[in-house]
Amino acid sequence: MTTDNNSSTTPVPNFYRASAADFKKIPGSPIAYWTTERVRSIFEENPLIENKALPKQGSTIGDNDRFLRVWYEISFPWKPKWIKCVKGGDYRRWFGNCLYLVNWGENGQEIKSTGRATIRNSDYLFEPGIEWSRISSAITSFRLMQSGFFHESASGVAFPPIDDCKTVLGLFNTTISRYFLGMLNQTLTFQSGDISRIPYIKVDCDANVENLISFAKSDWDSYETSWDFTTLPLLQPEYHQSTLRETYTKLRTHWKEMTLEMQRLEEENNRIFIEAYGLQDELTPEVPFSEITLTCNPHYRYNGDRSEDELEVLLLTDTIKEFISYAVGCMFGRSSLDKPGLVLANQGEKIGDYLEQVPEPSFMPDRDNIIPILEDEYFEDDIVGRFKEFLKVTFGEETLSENLDFIAEALGGNGKKSSEAVIRDYFLKSFYKDHVKMYKKRPIYWLFSSGKGRAFNALIYMHRYNKETLAMMRTDYLLELEGKLDAKREMIKADIGKDAQEKARLGKMIDEIMAYDEVLKNKADEYIEIDLDDGVVVNYGKFEGLVEKI
Repeated sequence: MTTDNNSSTTPVPNFYRASAADFKKIPGSPIAYWTTERVRSIFEENPLIENKALPKQGSTIGDNDRFLRVWYEISFPWKPKWIKCVKGGDYRRWFGNCLYLVNWGENGQEIKSTGRATIRNSDYLFEPGIEWSRISSAITSFRLMQSGFFHESASGVAFPPIDDCKTVLGLFNTTISRYFLGMLNQTLTFQSGDISRIPYIKVDCDANVENLISFAKSDWDSYETSWDFTTLPLLQPEYHQSTLRETYTKLRTHWKEMTLEMQRLEEENNRIFIEAYGLQDELTPEVPFSEITLTCNPHYRYNGDRSEDELEVLLLTDTIKEFISYAVGCMFGRSSLDKPGLVLANQGEKIGDYLEQVPEPSFMPDRDNIIPILEDEYFEDDIVGRFKEFLKVTFGEETLSENLDFIAEALGGNGKKSSEAVIRDYFLKSFYKDHVKMYKKRPIYWLFSSGKGRAFNALIYMHRYNKETLAMMRTDYLLELEGKLDAKREMIKADIGKDAQEKARLGKMIDEIMAYDEVLKNKADEYIEIDLDDGVVVNYGKFEGLVEKI
C-alpha cells in the first residue's frame, strides 16, 4: 500500500494521507481513503447513474402470504390477476430468479385496500429494466428484467432508456461497479441510492451483453422450475446418445464450453469498461469460475472449497436427480416426451385433457393421479416400475440395465445393492426431500405417508387432485396393500429365526397401515376441496396427518 499520490513523504505500509476535500469529490463523501486521483476525477468528470437511469426500490406488498405465490403453485396458464414479480433472490447475473407472481387483480385494489402496502414508482410498474437483490451475502448481481413485472421490495430496479439498457447492465455486472460500490457502501445492503452514485461512461458492449443474457436465460430455462422450461437437456436431440452415460458426457462438454465462453465474455466486458474508465492500474478483468452464475457450472452452484472431482460428482448426482424429477413429471402428465412445455397444469385436469393435447403418447401418464412408493412392486403403477418404463422409452430397452447402473452409481450406490434397489431406496428416502428443496418448500407433488415405518407412501400431483382422490387412495391402494401384506405374513409358517423377524416386521407394517387408515378414511369422508390460488401452504395444511411434513 502507498501514501496518497499528492504526498511527498516516503511510503509507509498501511498508511494513507488524504484530504477531507478529496472525500467530497465522491458523492456522499464516504471515507474511502484509499481512492486515487484517477478515481476522484472519474466522479468529477462524468454523470452518475442517477442521471441516466435513476435506481428505485420495489414496492412493499404488506401481506406476502396472501398476495404472493411461486408460479408453479397455481394453475397454468395463469389467471389475468396473476402478474410476474421480481423479488431479489440468489446471487445470479444477467438473467434469472424469475419465480414469483403477485395477485394484482383490479389494478392492485385488494393489495392497496389492506393499508399495509406501499406501492412505489407506479409509473414504472411493468416496464422493462434492470433488477438486483438489495440484500447480498457479499456482492450484488444485476439481471435483465423484461416487461410485465411487478417489483417487490426485496429488489432494487432501474429503468435506463432502451438504447442504454445493455450498457448499464454491462456496467453493473463489472468489477468497475463492484469497485465503486465498495467505496460508496461498505454494508451488505445495496440500496437504490448507492447504485445511483456510480459514475456512468457509455461504451459499446451491447453484443457482449446480449450473448451473456442469452447464455444465462438458456441456463435458467433448462430447469423445470422455470416457467419457460420446455424439456430436459438430457433428452434434447443434440445431446441424446444411446446411453444415459454417453448423453451426460456430451451434455457436460457443452456446459463446460458454455461456462468458458461466458467467462470470456465477462472478462472482455470488464476489459472494455476498465479501459473506458482508465482504471488499468486499479483493476484486472479476470472473473473466477465461481462467479460465472450458470446453474450448470458447479464452481458457482456448490459453495465451499471442493476439488474438481467432488464438484463433478455433485453435478452428476443433481443432474440425475433432475432426470428422475422430470420422469415423475411425465408420470403425472405435467410434462410429456411428445410435447414441449407444460401439459397438465390447470386445476382438476384429468387424463382426457392430456390425451386431447397428446393423442398418441409414447409414455402414458398415470390414470388415477396416485403413484405408490413402496418397498416392493405391489402395484402395476409402482414408481420404480414406471421409472424403468420411462427409461425404456427414452433410451431403449436394450440399454436399460446399463442405464439403471449409471443412475444407481450417480445416486451413491456402491455395488452392495442392486441398481434397482438403490433407485427404490432413493424414491423411498430422498426423492421427496429433494423435490421440496427444488421447489423451495412449495411442492407440487405431495407425499402421503403412513409414518416412520413408511409402510405406505403414495405421491399425487396437486394440480390433478380432486375430492375423490383420498377415497380412491384408500380403497385402491391402502386397503389393497394391507391385504397383500397380510397374505404375505400368513404364508410364513415358521415362528423362529429370520422367518419370525419377517413376520413381526410385516405385523408392524399392517398395524401402521390400520392406524393410518383411520385418519385417511375420516379425511376422505370430508371430500376436501382445494383452490390452487390459495397456494401450497394453505392447501397442504388441509391434509395434515396424512402428508409428509415440510
